[in-house]
Amino acid sequence: MSLNTDFMVKVAQTAIQGVPVTLQIVLVALVIAFPIGILFALIRIYRVKGLQRLVQFYVSLVRGTPIIAQILIVYSAFPSLLNMIIGRAAFAINPIYYAYIVFTLNAIATLTEVFRSALQTVDKGQMEAGLMVGMQPRQTFWRIILPQALISALPNIANTTLYLIKNSSLAFIMSVKDITAIAKTEAAFNYNFLEAYLVVWVYYLIICYAAEVVFYLLERYFSKYRRPIKKTSGFNWLPFGIKQPKLERKQS
Repeated sequence: MSLNTDFMVKVAQTAIQGVPVTLQIVLVALVIAFPIGILFALIRIYRVKGLQRLVQFYVSLVRGTPIIAQILIVYSAFPSLLNMIIGRAAFAINPIYYAYIVFTLNAIATLTEVFRSALQTVDKGQMEAGLMVGMQPRQTFWRIILPQALISALPNIANTTLYLIKNSSLAFIMSVKDITAIAKTEAAFNYNFLEAYLVVWVYYLIICYAAEVVFYLLERYFSKYRRPIKKTSGFNWLPFGIKQPKLERKQS
């Protein structure tokens, strides 16, 4: 079986129009979810009465259900609900807004747990140090605690971004003209789905790799602001579980 390379080139040239749509969905979801995720994380950490259980239920609900089910529910329920409010004009709304809703809800749930774990890694003495130099608790949080937490959260933020990029390929279910939707439309004429899916695979591989490079550079840049790890006596852990033996002192 031979691949139709001419068709693959054609699909690649057409599907590239969906790259901005995919990136737009991911960026909108992250921008909206970022502050809300921090807020929800603080609600869970400080156990705000009346809200802590609600946030916990929301996070469990979103993370415990498949995203494709969420897409089908949102894409079916929201237009019907809006139809009762504004009439048939609801069905003229650009479907990309429904994609914003689904992926933002997922990003909020994921980032809530990311920020909650990151904030808890910051030493409690940082708040005391800020108060001792005359800073207000709010100033200490924004200027000292949160920056340290964000640096610790960078790897998990990168994982969340990659998760959104890959799952954004399901936006075609909502008639969003992203990379996958354009490629499937082109393949439907000649039934060259293998070639089309290979093109989609390459595009998402490139986008995810580019995102990994960006976060790698960010982690490398902010690593100089990390607090140095205290060296313990005995063995120092190296990659792949290899231990470095403690050097013996030469006897004089």
